[in-house]
Amino acid sequence: MSTLFVSDLHLDPVRPEITALFLRFLRERAATADALYILGDLFEAWVGDDDPSEAGAEVASGLRALANAGVPVYFMHGNRDFLVGQDYARRAGMRILPDPSVVSLHGKPVLLMHGDLLCSDDTAYQAFRAQTRDPAWQQRFLAQPLQARLAFAAQARQASMARQQEMLQGDRGSFETVTDVTPATVEATLARFGVDTLVHGHTHRPAVHELQVDGRGCRRVVLGDWYEQGSVLVVDATGMALERL
Repeated sequence: MSTLFVSDLHLDPVRPEITALFLRFLRERAATADALYILGDLFEAWVGDDDPSEAGAEVASGLRALANAGVPVYFMHGNRDFLVGQDYARRAGMRILPDPSVVSLHGKPVLLMHGDLLCSDDTAYQAFRAQTRDPAWQQRFLAQPLQARLAFAAQARQASMARQQEMLQGDRGSFETVTDVTPATVEATLARFGVDTLVHGHTHRPAVHELQVDGRGCRRVVLGDWYEQGSVLVVDATGMALERL
């Protein structure tokens, strides 16, 4: 038996093939797992649990079927779907985890994060994150009509893409650095929690990194995105392996 981790699926109606791939993954691969962890950005955008999108309903049904079959499903907010609430979680049969969280895998503690908190050099994003995670801001936003929220999400995506293009036209090396994790923040986080293994997504740079923290050998596992194919981390008694679907 194995525990599965995915992140950054960015499910969106404009890419129905990826939603279909994920639903097949739930029916087949995940059905024999000990548990499934979704570490953020399940959706490309989420403006509230009252969003009537067909993709959201299909995904909730698929996750609920998995949970009903006895496979626990855990979800952690990402930077795109931080407004997923308890109503949708109940429909999907999943439990929402705080970011960060420590879980036990085969007797060893593992730190789970979406990963955006580790990108501390991106000060503009961190300021936006702090604003949008504020409960008062979320309450005001969710009180707006659905169409207004959808328009805000579309505008935010366009602004994000424009910012990335502007950065890429400048110093590409600086862009790669700012949009990746900050090594000192990773080390400080591992030291604070006293664990040897960190699993996260967000950066779309799947890899296993070995590092030293306070004289301890540590490991940082980065999940891949689902823009063109699936990506899953498989953890069992023999170890960890990143796989493409």
